[in-house]
Amino acid sequence: MASLVFPFFELTLEKTRIQETFETDQTSLKNILRTKLMNTFEAIGLPKSILAKLSNKQFLTPTPIQAEAIPHALAGKDILGSAQTGTGKTLAFGIPLITHLVESRESRALVMTPTRELAAQVLKEIHSILPKEERISTALLIGGEAMPKQFRQLDKSPRIIVGTPGRINDHLRRRSLNLKHTDFLVLDETDRMLDMGFLEQIEDILKITAKNRQTLLFSATLPKNIVRISESYLNSPVRVAIKGEKITASNISEKVMHVTDGEKYSKLVDQLDVDSGPTIIFVKTKRSADKMAERLSKTGRVANALHGDLRQSKRDRLVEQFRKKRYRILVATDVASRGLDIKHIEHVINYDLPQVPEDYVHRIGRTARAGAEGSALSLVTPADKRKWAAISRLVNPQAEKTKEDGKPKGNRRRPRNRRARNRNGSQFLLAA
Repeated sequence: MASLVFPFFELTLEKTRIQETFETDQTSLKNILRTKLMNTFEAIGLPKSILAKLSNKQFLTPTPIQAEAIPHALAGKDILGSAQTGTGKTLAFGIPLITHLVESRESRALVMTPTRELAAQVLKEIHSILPKEERISTALLIGGEAMPKQFRQLDKSPRIIVGTPGRINDHLRRRSLNLKHTDFLVLDETDRMLDMGFLEQIEDILKITAKNRQTLLFSATLPKNIVRISESYLNSPVRVAIKGEKITASNISEKVMHVTDGEKYSKLVDQLDVDSGPTIIFVKTKRSADKMAERLSKTGRVANALHGDLRQSKRDRLVEQFRKKRYRILVATDVASRGLDIKHIEHVINYDLPQVPEDYVHRIGRTARAGAEGSALSLVTPADKRKWAAISRLVNPQAEKTKEDGKPKGNRRRPRNRRARNRNGSQFLLAA
């Protein structure tokens, strides 16, 4: 009897293996076909009015993040997405957002960003593909702008609102904004919003939007705290990530210069004389930005400072002048590292390293826009050693892993301990 059961058991196992292999191959084949078939916006199945706007902008082929995210978003799925800055992330959520509003006339959409500049840039990008015949009104809710202007926008019942968490909450408290019919929500650059302390405000907003909303969370990086937020507020999200060995763009030449504090400024000036193109210099504080711009201007190098203490109108004016090449050097705090989309920026210099490693990615992403080449230089002092190590682990984890793997293991001599005396004569141990 046992001899009869054993072959039958083996036959069943083999049948199971064949079935599993077939199902795996079928899934792989479907993924390949989906990628091949959806290599144009037309193949994705967008409304004709949106296709016409994309065609006018010569946008015919989706970027990798768009090709991955848009079909899922159109299917109503929540998304947890990450990609390098400058890869078309805004249209990856902007196209599904507009499509949703075109197909559902009662729907409303909200996009939250960490900074005013990014909010304005996102709305500008959405406007560029928004069909006029759909008559979808919009509102920009950011700090630094007069409230009456925003009240007038809200009086028109906008179906698309883009803003920062602080100002959105201001309007909610004033009851000038109602989000109960908002069923399409985008959190953009979520890592930066958390770094800036917006978690509580974001959660307050999430609680009053429609319960059946669709949520798209995008970020250049996906640290653990963002994954935890997605588990709390997203509904079985599809994970979309454009993977690679490095998370910074390959068309950016990244360099590091190790300097002392005393020679830091002179090395910066030398580099500005070598690199003659439009340049952004990142510093740590608003005061540093003002002082640096003034110091450079006194040497005949026209420079301006951009930071959060400036009124929005002045910030807009400085950015527009930089865009029109009225001056070459922009000294900025991290307020400019997100949302500043100026195609001709050739060089980024990290005079001060960012406090958060992820901000390095956004800083250097200001250059090499739209397929152009760019360079990024970081000035690293001995005090910056730990910061630079954290940045290196983030942007090139494979290199760091290789470095770790290459370290000799085992047979390490244990450090000898020797005794020394401090000033009061008591003994303590020193490693040899």
